[in-house]
Amino acid sequence: MNEFKLLIRKDLFILVNNIKLILRNPLRLLPYIFVLGYFSFFYFRRSGKKSEINTEEIGNLQDAAGQFEQVDFAVQNIAGGITLLALAFLMFQLYRATKKNISFFSMADVNLLFTSPVSPPKLLMYYMIRSIVPSLGGSFIFVIYSTAQLNDVFDLTPLNLILMSIGVTMFFFILSPIKFLIYTLNTKYNILGYIKNGVFALGVILLLMILIPGLMAEKFWQGMFAWISSPWFDFFPLVGWSRGIITFVSHNNIWISLGFIGVYLLSFLIIVQLVLTHAGYYYEDVLDSTQSNEEVKEKAKGKQQASESTGSLNLNKKLELKDFGTGATALYWRNYVHSSRQDFHPLFGLYGLGFSAIAIIMAILSNFDWFSHKIIYGYLIMMIGMYFMAGMGRTSIGDLKKPYFILIPASWTSKFWNMIKLDIYQTLIMSVIMVIPTVLIADLSWGLMFLFPFCMIAFYLTGFAITLTTQVGFDEGWDRKLIKPVIIGGVFLFGILPSLAAGVFGFVISRQFIFAMTGVSMGIFIVAAVMLHVTLDIISKVEFKEM
Repeated sequence: MNEFKLLIRKDLFILVNNIKLILRNPLRLLPYIFVLGYFSFFYFRRSGKKSEINTEEIGNLQDAAGQFEQVDFAVQNIAGGITLLALAFLMFQLYRATKKNISFFSMADVNLLFTSPVSPPKLLMYYMIRSIVPSLGGSFIFVIYSTAQLNDVFDLTPLNLILMSIGVTMFFFILSPIKFLIYTLNTKYNILGYIKNGVFALGVILLLMILIPGLMAEKFWQGMFAWISSPWFDFFPLVGWSRGIITFVSHNNIWISLGFIGVYLLSFLIIVQLVLTHAGYYYEDVLDSTQSNEEVKEKAKGKQQASESTGSLNLNKKLELKDFGTGATALYWRNYVHSSRQDFHPLFGLYGLGFSAIAIIMAILSNFDWFSHKIIYGYLIMMIGMYFMAGMGRTSIGDLKKPYFILIPASWTSKFWNMIKLDIYQTLIMSVIMVIPTVLIADLSWGLMFLFPFCMIAFYLTGFAITLTTQVGFDEGWDRKLIKPVIIGGVFLFGILPSLAAGVFGFVISRQFIFAMTGVSMGIFIVAAVMLHVTLDIISKVEFKEM
């Protein structure tokens, strides 16, 4: 017990020191005040509308709805879709547990505590229990923000908000002990193969729970979530338990929510006991994973350069490449070699094939009324957004992390083109392979064959230009941190949002997705052209800076 008191006292000292740092520099409070004000504004703004609702009209609507003895497929699909996302996240975490150990510690904890006279089992137990604090805080903020839009429908009392926060917290909190237990059992008993088979079998069962009711229904989309959105699925471990706690706002049965909370606590106690029994001397395994986590955090903060081996499928592949030339072509050659090691082909790889296959499968299923064209359009929009983010992250890899490319003896326009040439080729080929079969199979508008690849390239170049401008144009790290949000906000406010507004206007007028894409394409063309002009101008001026 004295060991737990020692650990609690250590955390209290850390908390007090952080408060002192804030008091010495009150400007540190500004981000917290902004977040608090942001969430409070939306929450109370939504709650203020509740008084404007006519309760008699709601009662009449409910009475009218009760006269129809049919399933509300919209509600069923919403509940099933959210449940499916939670299940997918659960399966992904279980899969990651077979690849890498999890750590509850930081390097500071490792250096201080692993050499302290605290027993390893009690140290691990304390940190496992302590990890619920950040989970609870993040869940409460998420619930406050997400439920602000439900104030018009539900009477969200403090009890409702607390139970919803507990439901979200328990789900994310217990995943870490489970992953630690899986890795521990594999390390001690070498049962990784059985665990992988179990995770795969569970994934197949969940997939069948969607496919079977969908195939049995008149239309696939009407029955695909019939089982996982039903009340009995609340008894499914973790996902169902959390759903049973969160839905207290609708069933108003406190004993159901308390029962699922009790099951969570019992499961946690069993997991902790199994971990303490089988973990043994876990310091070595935890130290490796802790160090890896610290490196990831430093890369995210920009303190370390991202490794180019990330995502590589065949890092040690032998290459036989022809001579590409001299000068700025070296930049293209370097990207070509790196891409060749990442995938089976430098221009079109496994990831692009997977993205394209998903779109083609959606197009095929749409002919059987399993998917509507709106889902295909949503997927295409998601791909455009994904490539915009990929463009923003491109400068954190390779030579673009530092502007050494300016030393190559060639014109700056040639160097800039060779930097992005392979990316343009890859984006264009992937988008064409994706959109042409999708358009032909789903019988969409043929204009998408041109507009979709154009939007993919334009959004990618816009994201690339934003980060390259700040990376090359500003030497100091703080200048980059301050200027980059300003540039991103300006591009969104005066460029991307007007482009999206043009697309929305085109869709409202025509009710056709092709005209929405036309409006977005016209707007993003101007945005990409302006950003590329700014980037080229900055790069040309960097040529004359002293290195």
